[in-house]
Amino acid sequence: MQYPFGSEFIAELPLILAGPMLQHTESTAVTVWIALKQSCQVELKVYETSNNGAILGNYLFAGQRATVALGEYLHVVAVTAQCQDGNHLVSDRIYAYDLQFVCGAEQQTLSQALSSQNFAADSISYFDHQKPTFALSPSRLQDLKIVHASCRKPHGHGLDALPILDGLIANTASQPQRRPHQLFLTGDQIYGDDVADPSLWVATHLGDILLGWEEKLPVSPIYCTPKQLPTRQRAEIATEQAGFTAGLHNKYSKVNSHLLSLGEYYAAYLLTWSPVCWPRKFPLGKEVTSDRQGIKNWHREVKDLQQFIYTLGKVRRALANIPTYTIFDDHDVSDDWNLNQAWCLRVLGKPLGRRVVQNALLAYSVFQAWGNTPEQFTFGQAGEKLLAAAEIWSASHGTDVNADQEIALYVGLPDTDSLTDLPTFAQDGSVLILARHPQSLDWHYTIRSPIHEVIVLDTRTWRGYPADQKPIAPPRLLSPQALKQQLLTPLQETTNIPTTFVIAPTNVFGLKVIDWVHHWHLQNEKVFSTDVGDAWNIHTEALAQFLATLFAQRQQVIVLSGDIHYSSVVRLSHKNVDSPSASVLVQLTCSALKNEELLTRLIHTKLKNWLLPEKLRYWLGWNHPVDMVEISAKKWHRRQSRQPDWRCALEVIPRQKTRPVDLATDVLSFIAPWNRPEKAKWRSLQFLMFWRSKWFQDGKEVVGMNNLALVQFEPTDESLASKVIQDLYWFSSWYTTELVYSRFETQLQPNDDLFD
Repeated sequence: MQYPFGSEFIAELPLILAGPMLQHTESTAVTVWIALKQSCQVELKVYETSNNGAILGNYLFAGQRATVALGEYLHVVAVTAQCQDGNHLVSDRIYAYDLQFVCGAEQQTLSQALSSQNFAADSISYFDHQKPTFALSPSRLQDLKIVHASCRKPHGHGLDALPILDGLIANTASQPQRRPHQLFLTGDQIYGDDVADPSLWVATHLGDILLGWEEKLPVSPIYCTPKQLPTRQRAEIATEQAGFTAGLHNKYSKVNSHLLSLGEYYAAYLLTWSPVCWPRKFPLGKEVTSDRQGIKNWHREVKDLQQFIYTLGKVRRALANIPTYTIFDDHDVSDDWNLNQAWCLRVLGKPLGRRVVQNALLAYSVFQAWGNTPEQFTFGQAGEKLLAAAEIWSASHGTDVNADQEIALYVGLPDTDSLTDLPTFAQDGSVLILARHPQSLDWHYTIRSPIHEVIVLDTRTWRGYPADQKPIAPPRLLSPQALKQQLLTPLQETTNIPTTFVIAPTNVFGLKVIDWVHHWHLQNEKVFSTDVGDAWNIHTEALAQFLATLFAQRQQVIVLSGDIHYSSVVRLSHKNVDSPSASVLVQLTCSALKNEELLTRLIHTKLKNWLLPEKLRYWLGWNHPVDMVEISAKKWHRRQSRQPDWRCALEVIPRQKTRPVDLATDVLSFIAPWNRPEKAKWRSLQFLMFWRSKWFQDGKEVVGMNNLALVQFEPTDESLASKVIQDLYWFSSWYTTELVYSRFETQLQPNDDLFD
């Protein structure tokens, strides 16, 4: 079998492999991330516009930066243009940006760098001037439009929902108050585990050619290169030699094609965000494996991937035209990443496990964190030192020991105990945390505008593991030190911002049935089968501390979350017993962009509300010591033997009737020709499939199809919001496919009736 990845493949590619992606954007600075196939000096210019974005004006400020050589044919940069003379960007206007590339003696414009002789690029603009555009957060809260989503697995079931964002921007591109202002991707932007066989095949060969060398992975008895560990042959190595838990309980398919090498993690990002590096043609299954089931799976996954690739042009254009912020969850590394102390000991205590986690975090640093927090990557900062170490590591073909150690330090990996070869932990109050160097990068961050703040939490690398319990015990998702650093300090920095968002990648509150499942698995010590420990409310003391910290500083909080492959809205009303005032937390969950499952498709329908309807839930809480306990509705109004300090009640906000979406974009542009309804089997019998009817699909509680969330507000006046609305956009499963949305809306006020 001839591989399509070689010097000819690279020569045919345009200069830009992925991007441009607009990232951290504020009134005084704009950051754009981009990946190129050769070293360049990249200049970014930001322009004012007129005629609602249609006409370019003068450039306001500029910036330039050299790319970082991650490999022979992979050069990445997040270039920031900063205000130098007081020309701040302002709300309610449309701005444009442009890029210039100086590669040795050659110069290329943005349009030239996007295409080549053999690759005609799609437009990345919504205007005739062909420049990407954006708008800052508006001056009025009622105009703010925030998009959020999570969990995008390329071969996952169903149509990718992220391309819907392209249609939403296209509809409103010339209206600065109405176009989406910020995008938050809240976890699982890539999947290190549960990788399709064809995806790994591409990632392995693409990664090696981009790096220009083959990594020697510490696989017993000596070393193996990525190509020596082909698709469908990695389950034992990933589970036993790396220690990953995704393949436990006979789930070998989840790790058969696990990413391992640095090149594979780099390639995964390029393949997720851009159509450029995908091969024009996949090999046949029989050319890759002789296993009959393997051949069948290969062909099915190739079809799923071809549908995913079909709309990547839309994704690329959308990401170029909206400030995008991200945070990892477990699959950006591997399933269950840092779930509990047992996982840390099992994986970080093995050379291969530690290497893979380091590879994943280095890739995350360059492809996500750099754009989130560009200030960490300026001269002399930890991020800039990490980039230098990454260059040395690649230039040495993965042999420079000092560079390896520096990468581990800056991405926050703990040292290994010289006697036990296990990761080291540090004490933080009553819990243990992974010991990290003070110069390690921070993954959490906060962004602010005059009308809102968004506090993005890192709930993966700052977990507090109980020191006096079994290693599988559920952790605090934020240790005491992390709670203060990531939540309390940002909340105390400002007190007059109208709206506070907190991004918690895993749910603060989930469905009651999910809680039952978690508690059952915890009692039976099967914590890795259902992510026991990722839910906030399985550790009641930590949840109580989280709520107490929030409500001591804010009366209204909106949590954006993902992870669980269905979307919903819940409202928590909270009241101190000795205070007349009450507080409210609204959790807006959006998941998955592309990973719907049979179970989520079932709870999407009326069946969930018929069989397992969600009911009001109640808790009593105490401050000394901090804790909370869930009680029944009967006990809620009774006098308690131990007087609580506070009480809270949780309501599930109902899903409104499904509505059609009025987009100028034809829905068929989201569906590859071979997947369109007229090609479907049993087309003539579709009317008999009642479970696919509009009526049955109109469930009352959650959206379980692939979806994308748009959050907006209804105000009481110019500054304060009285109602928050989450519209979830998804593709209907009835014939023919339609783009529809389900609305959830709730008051941003506590429900005082619950406390009477």
